[in-house]
Amino acid sequence: MKTKTIISILIVIFFIAGLYIWGYSTKGGTANSVQDAPTLNISNGSLVAAEKFYDFGAISMKNGEVAKEFTITNPNDGDIILSKVLTSCMCTNAYIVRPDGSMKGPFGMAGHGASSIDEVIKAGENRIVRVIFDPNAHGPAGIGNIDRFISLTDTSGNTLQLEIKALVTP
Repeated sequence: MKTKTIISILIVIFFIAGLYIWGYSTKGGTANSVQDAPTLNISNGSLVAAEKFYDFGAISMKNGEVAKEFTITNPNDGDIILSKVLTSCMCTNAYIVRPDGSMKGPFGMAGHGASSIDEVIKAGENRIVRVIFDPNAHGPAGIGNIDRFISLTDTSGNTLQLEIKALVTP
């Protein structure tokens, strides 16, 4: 009876391992495809930022929101279409500021509001990413070190990640 149990367990393990290997190998087949990208003068390059990280240092909850502006650039010969902007927490919002001063946003955490943007950034152009962190969003339990991320994804699947840190005090 023990032999049947061991054989049954081995069959289940091999079946699960086979499903895992099959799923892993089929995931890469279409995830990196750029066949559906627009045929305009679109670049497959990535956006860049001279500054990707900012530490606010100690910030007080009683002083409210803090903001940081990052400049992103399209260093490529073709246009880049920024398709999605997401933050890692509901306490953080991001806005895209265009050269004319108009803004798109707020963009927040996945599933909590808008994330699609479809912003064309022409070759050599810049955009400002205005990041706003609310130290009161988590209430009194939100004191201490925070580390938040802002992800900017283009239609080619390239992602630029920005990061903010702070020490939240009462």
